[in-house]
Amino acid sequence: MAAELTLTGRITTASNATFLGSIGDVAVVYKPMAGESPLWDFPRGTLAHREVAAYLVSQAFGWGVVPHTWLRDGPLGEGMVQLWQEQDPAQNAVNLIAADHMPETGWKHVLQGRDEDGRMVALVHEDSPALRRMAVFDVIVNNADRKGDHILAMTDGHRHGVDHGLTFHRDHKLRTVLWGWLGDALTADEVDGIDRVSEGLHGDLGRNLADLLSAEEIASLAARCDRLRSAGRFPAPSGEMSAVPWPLF
Repeated sequence: MAAELTLTGRITTASNATFLGSIGDVAVVYKPMAGESPLWDFPRGTLAHREVAAYLVSQAFGWGVVPHTWLRDGPLGEGMVQLWQEQDPAQNAVNLIAADHMPETGWKHVLQGRDEDGRMVALVHEDSPALRRMAVFDVIVNNADRKGDHILAMTDGHRHGVDHGLTFHRDHKLRTVLWGWLGDALTADEVDGIDRVSEGLHGDLGRNLADLLSAEEIASLAARCDRLRSAGRFPAPSGEMSAVPWPLF
């Protein structure tokens, strides 16, 4: 899409400069590199590249987790552009509910605690193939920021993941609200997806990622594929850092 990118609004809740825009009649999200906030643990000016890298890995998986994402110039310079997705406001893939109202089926419990009024609440997410695939994707890309609001529930049951700037770090950084399958065996479909990424790293995927990530980050990506494939199960939290992002949504 080489047509002019026009800004139509700004998403003020984002930690980095994030705009709504249009390219012709196509709605997009635009995140200029110049608007990225410095981070102590990620190299400066690399978040847009990581967003595009996440899309390329999503494509290799074949599951459509990440909406079409690419780099291009815009009104505020080069940045990440992603096709806007209109989620279903009647659906929530992740939710906070009263701790004593946990559904018997269809949902996974992640954690519980007290809300601002002292009531016990539980963080839950749906138990669906689409969300399982996203959880596998997050392990492989080492997603450090899978908040509930970064999961878009689509009307047809598909689930898109967005906001992938904090990915592909060489060190373990996995922070996610999708811990409900901890220890569960991977399905054959999920293993096949990992294999497609591993194979892609030796071909077009690896060559394309080389323009977006460091050689060390790509090697770490390959190692995560090998570890998860070998384990055959969803991993448990590890390390000293929090296993969930904050805020949760």
